[in-house]
Amino acid sequence: MPSIRPFRAALLSLTVALPVFAAGPAVWGEGMMVKVRPGTAARSATEVRLTAARNEFVSFQVALQGGDTGLTGVRAKLPALEGPGSTTLTGPDVTLYREALIPTKQASVAGEPVGAWPDGLVPDTDEVAGETRSAFPFDVPAKEARAIWVDVHVPQDAPPGDYVGTVTVEADGGFQRQVTARLTVVDAALPSTSSLPSAFLLWPPHVCRAHTGREDCTPEELQPLLARYQRMALEHRFTLSSLFPRKPWPPAWSDFDATWGPYLDGTAPSRLQGARMTSLEYVGPLDAANLKDFTAHMTERGWLDRAYVQLGDEPPYGTTFEQVRATGDLVRQAAPGLRTMLTTNSRELKANRLEDQVDVAVPLVNHLDGTDASFRGDQRGTYTNFLERPGTALWMYQSCMSHGCAYGTNAPENKPGAGWPSYMLDRSAAKARAMEWVTFLEGATGELYYQTVGMLSTAWTDQYRFNGNGDGTLFYPGTPAAIGGKTDVPVASLRLKLIRQGMQDYEWLKAVSDAGDPGFARKVARDLIPAASRVTDDGAAFDAARLKLIQRYEELTATQTPGAGTTPPDAGTKPPADGGTAPAPEEAAGGPSRGTPGSPSDVTPDAVADAQAGGCSTGGGGTAAVAGGLLFAAWALGGMRRQRARVTVPARRK
Repeated sequence: MPSIRPFRAALLSLTVALPVFAAGPAVWGEGMMVKVRPGTAARSATEVRLTAARNEFVSFQVALQGGDTGLTGVRAKLPALEGPGSTTLTGPDVTLYREALIPTKQASVAGEPVGAWPDGLVPDTDEVAGETRSAFPFDVPAKEARAIWVDVHVPQDAPPGDYVGTVTVEADGGFQRQVTARLTVVDAALPSTSSLPSAFLLWPPHVCRAHTGREDCTPEELQPLLARYQRMALEHRFTLSSLFPRKPWPPAWSDFDATWGPYLDGTAPSRLQGARMTSLEYVGPLDAANLKDFTAHMTERGWLDRAYVQLGDEPPYGTTFEQVRATGDLVRQAAPGLRTMLTTNSRELKANRLEDQVDVAVPLVNHLDGTDASFRGDQRGTYTNFLERPGTALWMYQSCMSHGCAYGTNAPENKPGAGWPSYMLDRSAAKARAMEWVTFLEGATGELYYQTVGMLSTAWTDQYRFNGNGDGTLFYPGTPAAIGGKTDVPVASLRLKLIRQGMQDYEWLKAVSDAGDPGFARKVARDLIPAASRVTDDGAAFDAARLKLIQRYEELTATQTPGAGTTPPDAGTKPPADGGTAPAPEEAAGGPSRGTPGSPSDVTPDAVADAQAGGCSTGGGGTAAVAGGLLFAAWALGGMRRQRARVTVPARRK
């Protein structure tokens, strides 16, 4: 028998001589619930799936990995999504952004990575002025990842059905890849004005400094810029309640009305037609004459029901209780119709005899569903007596206590995979989306946030404040030097998109409750978030919970009379053409799970496990397998008995 040693030697030498092929660049579709950091590994998803009502925003990402060579001159476009008949979603309803990386030097929560995090969203064409900006082209370094954010707004008059669009990504050297976006529009509509009132604060001098480099902007200079911030806020479904210039005070009411009247009346330009501010704060001097004058004008214009005055800030730390009582007495005497608000909890209200002076109590989320001995568990019942007085309300807010206000003060529950709702840029997407779910669970009817432009001047490079990255800073200054174009505009953070998604989730929770099954809505929310301090990082679980709400809402409204019900179209994924062997594309409102197995979820353990295991044709995502399957099952089981009609998710009662 001839020896095979020479053959083995030849094979070995051939193997050694083979070149090592470089890993090429990759492009894939990603959901909105994954933060694509430089070290993110490439995936192979070529499709994303979205589900939305009319007048709802949905978002997804197109991620890129540079491979061994990197990419230069990256550009992207999504001309339109083609729908039923000749319907197209295009123009201002489709916006692409480059995700800017923001450096962090110290983590907001121990255990989170330090370094670059995606957050600033540089638009291709901005939403406010409609100018071309510097989103493209950009480079992707070798062995690093970057991402493009895509927003789609479904117009009020868009017919239900399936829409398809293609994101084309090109780079130097003839590189081209495509990601397909498939959107199912269900026969329902979200209200333009949020059903959850909010008061997100803004200090105008910070905007002046960030956009002009000066401290002395005149009202004539500042108000047009502030109005652009308000428009962006309303399109993200929250209200900037305190962005009015303080000097001169009182303002010339005719000028005030000309600038802010359209935002209070719902006539300002907006993709959410008719969107109105849900709150406005009295920001003038605390004296009887000015309080009386302000209240009279608010009454005359029909805005008094949304106006309020803060009696103090977090007493006894920011304001003493004696000062709160004195201010409360003043407001009751000078402006008895003006709502009073105070950031405090039920214990302090009672201990300091403030229940009759405060109309809107705003406790910390940590004090409404807490872990400390004094506030352990659900504290909603401690506000029952307070809420019996007509005109009272319970709001809530989050603060640096969600991550620890000073270094080393982090509570044990603040860790990757768990912890409180948080608007920090280096926490998971789920943390930023969770606040409105907790608000619903606690029966609160409004949300306060203390500041949105705290470090606006340095937002592109440093947002570290109160031991957190992004604490009190939700916008970026869109100066021509920073983003191109000619007009100064606000730039959204990725966190604003997640807050908007939380606000939209609240609409579905409320819609299911109003349609007759509040227990179901509460169970979905509670299964997702067992306690306010136990918010999962599993973005896929949030998406599946949302789609389960949509399914239930359609079931509840299916047998109602025309004008109050709906027949759901294919609201998730269609059966594959091969009879069921092909995996379903990923539901791109979220993306693959980044949480730990066994995280709280709204679906069965087996379904969650399947989602986390991946297997979708998008290359490892799991949300569509759960979310799309939930909606398709509901459609298939109930379609034969449902009447065709039209439904509008109830708007906030005025």
